Amino acid sequence: MKFLTRGLLALIFTLFFQTQLVAEYLYKDEIVHRPAFTNEVEKLGSELYQKTGIRLLLIMLRELPNGKSMLEYERELLSKFKEPTILLTFAEMNKEVDIETNDTSLYKYFNRKQVLSPVASPVQAFIMALFYSSSWDQFNELRKDYGGTILPLLGQKAKSEQLIGKYAGSMYNGYIDIAHQIATSKGVVLENDPGDANQEAIFYVKLFFYGFILYAIVMFIRRKIYRMRHKNE
Repeated sequence: MKFLTRGLLALIFTLFFQTQLVAEYLYKDEIVHRPAFTNEVEKLGSELYQKTGIRLLLIMLRELPNGKSMLEYERELLSKFKEPTILLTFAEMNKEVDIETNDTSLYKYFNRKQVLSPVASPVQAFIMALFYSSSWDQFNELRKDYGGTILPLLGQKAKSEQLIGKYAGSMYNGYIDIAHQIATSKGVVLENDPGDANQEAIFYVKLFFYGFILYAIVMFIRRKIYRMRHKNE
Protein backbone atom coordinates (compact mmCIF):
# COMPACT_ATOMS: atom_id res chain seq x y z
CA MET A 1 0.00 0.00 0.00
CA LYS A 2 2.83 2.39 0.91
CA PHE A 3 4.15 2.70 -2.63
CA LEU A 4 0.97 2.08 -4.64
CA THR A 5 0.64 5.55 -6.21
CA ARG A 6 4.25 6.66 -5.91
CA GLY A 7 5.21 5.67 -9.45
CA LEU A 8 2.41 7.65 -11.06
CA LEU A 9 2.97 10.71 -8.86
CA ALA A 10 6.66 10.85 -9.68
CA LEU A 11 6.11 10.41 -13.43
CA ILE A 12 3.53 13.19 -13.65
CA PHE A 13 6.16 15.84 -12.86
CA THR A 14 8.48 14.69 -15.63
CA LEU A 15 5.98 13.68 -18.30
CA PHE A 16 6.69 16.61 -20.60
CA PHE A 17 10.47 16.72 -20.29
CA GLN A 18 12.10 15.06 -23.29
CA THR A 19 15.42 14.07 -21.74
CA GLN A 20 17.51 11.95 -24.09
CA LEU A 21 20.00 9.47 -22.59
CA VAL A 22 21.42 6.03 -23.11
CA ALA A 23 19.37 3.55 -21.11
CA GLU A 24 21.32 1.25 -18.81
CA TYR A 25 18.94 0.40 -15.99
CA LEU A 26 15.84 0.43 -18.17
CA TYR A 27 17.61 -2.47 -19.84
CA LYS A 28 14.99 -3.15 -22.49
CA ASP A 29 11.88 -1.16 -23.36
CA GLU A 30 9.62 -2.45 -26.13
CA ILE A 31 6.49 -0.78 -24.77
CA VAL A 32 6.73 2.68 -23.18
CA HIS A 33 9.31 4.60 -25.26
CA ARG A 34 8.99 7.77 -23.20
CA PRO A 35 12.14 9.78 -22.37
CA ALA A 36 10.67 10.93 -19.04
CA PHE A 37 10.09 7.33 -17.95
CA THR A 38 13.60 6.32 -19.04
CA ASN A 39 15.09 9.32 -17.24
CA GLU A 40 13.46 8.48 -13.90
CA VAL A 41 14.48 4.82 -14.01
CA GLU A 42 18.05 5.70 -15.02
CA LYS A 43 18.51 8.26 -12.22
CA LEU A 44 17.25 5.94 -9.50
CA GLY A 45 18.99 2.82 -10.85
CA SER A 46 22.31 4.62 -11.25
CA GLU A 47 22.23 6.04 -7.73
CA LEU A 48 21.25 2.69 -6.25
CA TYR A 49 24.18 0.97 -7.99
CA GLN A 50 26.67 3.66 -6.95
CA LYS A 51 25.65 3.47 -3.28
CA THR A 52 24.97 -0.27 -2.85
CA GLY A 53 26.80 -2.07 -5.66
CA ILE A 54 23.52 -3.75 -6.67
CA ARG A 55 22.31 -3.42 -10.24
CA LEU A 56 18.50 -3.23 -10.54
CA LEU A 57 17.34 -3.60 -14.14
CA LEU A 58 13.83 -2.99 -15.48
CA ILE A 59 12.75 -4.92 -18.58
CA MET A 60 9.57 -4.08 -20.50
CA LEU A 61 8.87 -6.74 -23.15
CA ARG A 62 6.06 -6.91 -25.66
CA GLU A 63 6.33 -10.70 -25.56
CA LEU A 64 8.78 -13.31 -24.30
CA PRO A 65 11.08 -14.34 -27.20
CA ASN A 66 11.14 -17.70 -28.99
CA GLY A 67 8.60 -19.40 -26.76
CA LYS A 68 10.83 -19.12 -23.69
CA SER A 69 9.38 -19.10 -20.21
CA MET A 70 9.90 -16.03 -18.06
CA LEU A 71 12.41 -17.86 -15.86
CA GLU A 72 14.40 -19.14 -18.84
CA TYR A 73 14.61 -15.65 -20.31
CA GLU A 74 15.68 -14.09 -17.01
CA ARG A 75 18.32 -16.72 -16.22
CA GLU A 76 19.81 -16.42 -19.70
CA LEU A 77 20.05 -12.65 -19.30
CA LEU A 78 21.39 -12.81 -15.74
CA SER A 79 24.24 -15.07 -16.87
CA LYS A 80 25.72 -12.01 -18.61
CA PHE A 81 26.25 -10.10 -15.37
CA LYS A 82 28.98 -10.74 -12.80
CA GLU A 83 27.98 -8.05 -10.30
CA PRO A 84 24.92 -8.53 -8.04
CA THR A 85 21.96 -8.03 -10.38
CA ILE A 86 18.20 -8.00 -9.94
CA LEU A 87 15.73 -8.14 -12.85
CA LEU A 88 12.22 -6.75 -12.68
CA THR A 89 10.58 -8.05 -15.85
CA PHE A 90 7.20 -7.40 -17.48
CA ALA A 91 5.92 -9.21 -20.58
CA GLU A 92 2.71 -7.61 -21.88
CA MET A 93 1.36 -10.33 -24.19
CA ASN A 94 2.27 -13.10 -21.72
CA LYS A 95 0.67 -11.15 -18.87
CA GLU A 96 3.59 -11.91 -16.58
CA VAL A 97 5.60 -9.95 -14.04
CA ASP A 98 8.56 -11.45 -12.24
CA ILE A 99 11.61 -10.65 -10.12
CA GLU A 100 14.76 -12.75 -10.42
CA THR A 101 18.36 -12.39 -9.21
CA ASN A 102 21.73 -13.87 -10.10
CA ASP A 103 22.43 -14.43 -6.41
CA THR A 104 19.75 -15.72 -4.01
CA SER A 105 21.40 -13.81 -1.13
CA LEU A 106 20.06 -10.59 -2.72
CA TYR A 107 16.54 -11.52 -1.59
CA LYS A 108 17.48 -10.62 1.98
CA TYR A 109 17.54 -6.96 0.96
CA PHE A 110 13.92 -6.81 -0.26
CA ASN A 111 10.64 -8.68 0.11
CA ARG A 112 9.88 -10.28 -3.24
CA LYS A 113 6.54 -11.74 -2.13
CA GLN A 114 5.32 -8.37 -0.86
CA VAL A 115 6.32 -6.51 -4.03
CA LEU A 116 4.50 -9.06 -6.21
CA SER A 117 1.42 -9.38 -3.99
CA PRO A 118 -1.87 -8.80 -5.87
CA VAL A 119 -3.25 -7.06 -2.77
CA ALA A 120 -2.35 -3.48 -1.85
CA SER A 121 -3.70 -2.84 1.66
CA PRO A 122 -4.12 -4.83 4.91
CA VAL A 123 -7.84 -4.02 4.92
CA GLN A 124 -8.27 -5.51 1.46
CA ALA A 125 -6.22 -8.57 2.52
CA PHE A 126 -8.42 -9.04 5.60
CA ILE A 127 -11.60 -8.88 3.53
CA MET A 128 -10.25 -11.38 0.99
CA ALA A 129 -9.14 -13.71 3.79
CA LEU A 130 -12.58 -13.43 5.36
CA PHE A 131 -14.36 -14.50 2.18
CA TYR A 132 -11.92 -16.90 0.54
CA SER A 133 -10.17 -18.80 3.34
CA SER A 134 -11.31 -22.32 4.16
CA SER A 135 -9.23 -22.78 7.31
CA TRP A 136 -7.69 -20.73 10.08
CA ASP A 137 -4.18 -21.26 8.70
CA GLN A 138 -5.27 -20.10 5.25
CA PHE A 139 -7.02 -17.09 6.80
CA ASN A 140 -3.81 -16.05 8.59
CA GLU A 141 -1.78 -16.54 5.43
CA LEU A 142 -4.13 -14.49 3.25
CA ARG A 143 -4.53 -11.62 5.70
CA LYS A 144 -0.75 -11.17 5.82
CA ASP A 145 -0.37 -11.13 2.03
CA TYR A 146 -0.52 -7.45 1.10
CA GLY A 147 1.67 -4.51 0.19
CA GLY A 148 1.80 -5.21 -3.56
CA THR A 149 3.15 -2.26 -5.53
CA ILE A 150 2.79 -3.59 -9.10
CA LEU A 151 -0.16 -5.92 -9.62
CA PRO A 152 -2.87 -3.83 -7.87
CA LEU A 153 -2.19 -0.96 -10.28
CA LEU A 154 -1.47 -3.20 -13.26
CA GLY A 155 -4.78 -5.00 -12.73
CA GLN A 156 -6.87 -1.84 -12.94
CA LYS A 157 -8.99 -1.34 -16.04
CA ALA A 158 -7.75 1.21 -18.53
CA LYS A 159 -8.72 2.45 -21.98
CA SER A 160 -6.42 1.55 -24.85
CA GLU A 161 -4.88 5.03 -24.91
CA GLN A 162 -4.14 4.75 -21.17
CA LEU A 163 -2.40 1.36 -21.25
CA ILE A 164 1.12 2.71 -21.73
CA GLY A 165 0.73 5.03 -18.75
CA LYS A 166 -0.60 2.19 -16.63
CA TYR A 167 2.29 -0.10 -17.57
CA ALA A 168 4.85 2.64 -16.92
CA GLY A 169 3.31 3.66 -13.59
CA SER A 170 2.89 0.16 -12.21
CA MET A 171 6.38 -1.06 -13.14
CA TYR A 172 8.04 2.14 -11.96
CA ASN A 173 6.11 1.69 -8.71
CA GLY A 174 7.66 -1.74 -8.23
CA TYR A 175 11.09 -0.48 -9.26
CA ILE A 176 10.94 2.25 -6.61
CA ASP A 177 9.74 -0.19 -3.98
CA ILE A 178 12.61 -2.62 -4.57
CA ALA A 179 15.20 0.18 -4.71
CA HIS A 180 13.85 1.74 -1.51
CA GLN A 181 13.95 -1.58 0.37
CA ILE A 182 17.51 -2.33 -0.78
CA ALA A 183 18.68 1.15 0.23
CA THR A 184 17.02 0.83 3.64
CA SER A 185 18.59 -2.61 4.19
CA LYS A 186 22.00 -1.19 3.25
CA GLY A 187 21.55 1.88 5.45
CA VAL A 188 21.78 4.43 2.64
CA VAL A 189 19.48 7.21 1.47
CA LEU A 190 18.58 7.63 -2.21
CA GLU A 191 18.17 11.25 -3.28
CA ASN A 192 16.19 10.14 -6.34
CA ASP A 193 13.74 8.06 -4.31
CA PRO A 194 10.41 9.97 -4.46
CA GLY A 195 10.12 9.32 -0.72
CA ASP A 196 7.02 9.33 1.45
CA ALA A 197 5.46 12.53 0.17
CA ASN A 198 1.67 12.49 0.26
CA GLN A 199 1.63 8.96 1.68
CA GLU A 200 -0.20 10.00 4.86
CA ALA A 201 -2.99 11.61 2.85
CA ILE A 202 -3.15 8.59 0.56
CA PHE A 203 -3.35 6.30 3.60
CA TYR A 204 -6.41 8.10 4.96
CA VAL A 205 -8.12 8.10 1.58
CA LYS A 206 -7.62 4.35 1.34
CA LEU A 207 -8.69 3.87 4.94
CA PHE A 208 -11.95 5.69 4.21
CA PHE A 209 -12.47 3.75 0.97
CA TYR A 210 -11.94 0.30 2.44
CA GLY A 211 -13.82 1.28 5.59
CA PHE A 212 -16.79 2.09 3.40
CA ILE A 213 -16.49 -1.30 1.66
CA LEU A 214 -16.38 -3.08 5.02
CA TYR A 215 -19.41 -1.11 6.21
CA ALA A 216 -21.31 -2.06 3.03
CA ILE A 217 -20.49 -5.74 3.55
CA VAL A 218 -21.68 -5.65 7.17
CA MET A 219 -24.93 -3.95 6.16
CA PHE A 220 -25.45 -6.49 3.36
CA ILE A 221 -25.02 -9.40 5.78
CA ARG A 222 -27.37 -7.80 8.32
CA ARG A 223 -30.00 -7.28 5.61
CA LYS A 224 -29.69 -10.91 4.53
CA ILE A 225 -30.11 -12.12 8.11
CA TYR A 226 -33.11 -9.83 8.64
CA ARG A 227 -34.83 -11.12 5.50
CA MET A 228 -34.18 -14.75 6.48
CA ARG A 229 -35.65 -14.20 9.93
CA HIS A 230 -38.75 -12.45 8.59
CA LYS A 231 -39.23 -14.62 5.51
CA ASN A 232 -42.28 -16.43 6.87
CA GLU A 233 -43.89 -13.43 8.55
